[in-house]
Amino acid sequence: MSYPALVKYSSIGEYRKHFERVYCQGPVVTFDGIPVRFRKSTFDHAFFESKQFKDDTFSKKRAERIDWIKAALEDPQSERYVGWDNRRKRYDRTRRVTVVMGDYVVVIGLTRKDTALFRTAFVADSGRTLNLIRQSSRWK
Repeated sequence: MSYPALVKYSSIGEYRKHFERVYCQGPVVTFDGIPVRFRKSTFDHAFFESKQFKDDTFSKKRAERIDWIKAALEDPQSERYVGWDNRRKRYDRTRRVTVVMGDYVVVIGLTRKDTALFRTAFVADSGRTLNLIRQSSRWK
């Protein structure tokens, strides 16, 4: 599957409007039929990185891949894993982690049997992060 070109805007506001227009108007349905809903508030978590404080620095690298979120969720060739609950320190079958394009990660959380919420998306800059993700069970 080919992925969309990088999105190049000059301001955070333009990326925020793009996110709200593309993702927050209705669900994106995954290739296997799960409707994923997006909250406006998840923009900050998905497109900001923590340098000194939680989500304190806008990430152009993440934002340019804004259209990859939908593509990843719709990609039947993606790698999918059971997510990790950092608070409880255990794997959680209500979290699905999708890896595409070698290092791009999209995380959703299932809310009911047939719906989910978008949690975050990021470029896994370190091999360590990808190794930890891939140590999890495959999503079935």
